Amino acid sequence: MSVINFCLSAILIIILFPIIVFLGILIKITSKGSPFFSQKRIGKNGVEFLLWKFRTMYVGAEKDRKKYLNLNESNGPTFKIRNDPRYIGIGRFLAHTGLDELPQLFNILKGEMSFVGPRPLPVYEAQKLKPWQKKREQVLPGITSFWVINGMHKLSFDKWMKLDLQYIREKNLFVDIQIILKTFLLMLKFILNTLKEIIFLKKD
Repeated sequence: MSVINFCLSAILIIILFPIIVFLGILIKITSKGSPFFSQKRIGKNGVEFLLWKFRTMYVGAEKDRKKYLNLNESNGPTFKIRNDPRYIGIGRFLAHTGLDELPQLFNILKGEMSFVGPRPLPVYEAQKLKPWQKKREQVLPGITSFWVINGMHKLSFDKWMKLDLQYIREKNLFVDIQIILKTFLLMLKFILNTLKEIIFLKKD
């Protein structure tokens, strides 16, 4: 699968490069700071790596996380606010559609991630995992997973972890293809729904 990951990520980077450049420029001209956000995450076998995303929040948002703990909509050690007050103008659209994850194609190219696998947690969250939950680190983390196509943050943290372990047990090429196809359809749905929300808000 590593050869497939490498070849497919290289092809997608070439095909999607104009979109990646366009989104990067859009972020740059509408907010201060780099268009990219990097964060240390825990990968396979507990190895740390630097994950890349398009920046969806203002510079320094991570330092302000404690200010918004009362708004956290996730349980367990994770932190998630759907309509996070730290989002920049285009940030909400990128985060809600999953387009902010596009730079992770470069993480896949480097062999740090896979297209499918448990979503990598920030170091400070991964350190709080229970022993049974840490088994999710037996495989490369992915851009998408069973968790993504089954509701993401609508699920409890324990359910999330159990889905990751289920993936490890059932992992094969056919399962990966199914997850990727469902993720693609889900992204299209998210993009359409988010655009409808934006248009609706403008009308109001």
